[in-house]
Amino acid sequence: MPHGQRIDPLTMPVTGEAPQNRLNNGLLLTGTPGQAYVEHRCIPIQIAHEAGVRFDPDWNGRPAVIAPMFDLYHALCSVHGRYLSQAGNEDKMFTIGPGGGIFSVLGGYQVEPVIFVEGLFDALSLAVCGYSSIATVGRLAPWLPEVCRDKLVVLAFDANRPGEAAVEFYKKFLSGAKIHRLTPPGHTKDWNSALMKRGAIMVAHWLEYHLYCITR
Repeated sequence: MPHGQRIDPLTMPVTGEAPQNRLNNGLLLTGTPGQAYVEHRCIPIQIAHEAGVRFDPDWNGRPAVIAPMFDLYHALCSVHGRYLSQAGNEDKMFTIGPGGGIFSVLGGYQVEPVIFVEGLFDALSLAVCGYSSIATVGRLAPWLPEVCRDKLVVLAFDANRPGEAAVEFYKKFLSGAKIHRLTPPGHTKDWNSALMKRGAIMVAHWLEYHLYCITR
């Protein structure tokens, strides 16, 4: 299946709740297991809160942190959930909605360079370091070529085979943009791993230096 072509259920299984209703019923992270989870991943709760992240104790059967994915006009497309834990063959994530949106932090695609990352926690990790980004979470927003045309775009997907596949896809999909590739520092797979292992100061310096080299 091509990158970004995952098909999610339109509503929550069993209950039939729409994405907007489910997001509205999500709990603020403060005092929930979601707070402990995001803080364990080195994300200050205020940054997660400002990005719209909430806690759902029964996200299709299991507790999860949930986040909104918006379209070009900031209309809610989907709600993405990252489970607090998983065992055996359980999925790490579950998303509902028709798709066509992205998760955005600190200005997202309105800030140049436009930084693309894979996951919810990659975007939050860059926000900890003071940088805006958009997370695709493996979904396709068909309007992205329009908003990225003639802009500097940094593809900061994971440093693994799926990440490189995403880079190749977006190089073609965003053909009107000026594309650069940036991987997380050292031998870390993704930006949240880098944040947890190396700390915000080191990751921020890495971003500052490499983005300077790209934009100068």
